[in-house]
Amino acid sequence: MAAVAVLPARGGSKRIPFKNGRAFHGRPMMGWPISVARDSGHFDRIVVSTDNEELAGIARAEGAETPFLRDAALADDHSDTSVVVQDAIRRLNLSNDTIVACIYPTAAFLTADDLRTGFERLEGSEWVFTVGKFPAPIQRAYAISDGVLLPVDRAAMPLRSQDLGVRYYDAGQFYLARAETWTKPDARVWDGAASVVLPRHRCVDIDTEEDWAFAEKLFGIALPERVGG
Repeated sequence: MAAVAVLPARGGSKRIPFKNGRAFHGRPMMGWPISVARDSGHFDRIVVSTDNEELAGIARAEGAETPFLRDAALADDHSDTSVVVQDAIRRLNLSNDTIVACIYPTAAFLTADDLRTGFERLEGSEWVFTVGKFPAPIQRAYAISDGVLLPVDRAAMPLRSQDLGVRYYDAGQFYLARAETWTKPDARVWDGAASVVLPRHRCVDIDTEEDWAFAEKLFGIALPERVGG
C-alpha cells in the first residue's frame, strides 16, 4: 500500500525564527525527521509542504520533495495542520487508501522504529499518533488564584498515585491515517486513535528558545548514536 510522509514547514515561525531550517546538531532541523522517515522504509514519497523557497531548497538537499509551494493563506499563525495535510493530499492526487503521515519538521527525537510501530498499529484504527505519559497524576493538578494554590479536583488529593491511573498527552511527533480519513470533514485525530508511547526523554516540543536550548542539550543523551554519526 502506498504511503506518503508530509512535513508541514512554514517559513514564518515567530517564537523561533526560521526554526525548521535552523541548524540543530550539525544539520537543518527538518533534516532529522526527513532522514528518519527515509530510514523507516515505509514511504514511497517524503514531501515538504512549505511556503518558503529557502526551506524548499533545504528540504530537497535533505532528500525530500517539494512539488508545490503552499499558499500563503495556509501558512499563517492560525493555519490548521489538518488543512495543510488535506491540501497536500489534493495537490498530490493521492488515492483514498494511501497512508499519509504528518511528521512535524521539528520532530528531531523521532525514530524509524516509532514510525514502524505506527504503521503496525494503524491496522484496525482510524489514526495513530505519539503520546507521552504525564510524569505525575493530572488528577492532582493545582490552579493558582490570587497567589493561592487550589486543587483542581479535591476528591483526588488524598488518593494514592497508583490508584489514580496513568494519563497521556499528545507528544506532537507524527499523526498517521489514510488519506480518506484525513479528508473527512468531521475527522478528528482523537477519534478512534491508537498510540505510540514515547519515553519521557524523547517527548520534546520545540516552540520557544528555551525549548530549543533544552532540546540541544538532551539530544546527545537521548540519541547519542546520531550525534556520534
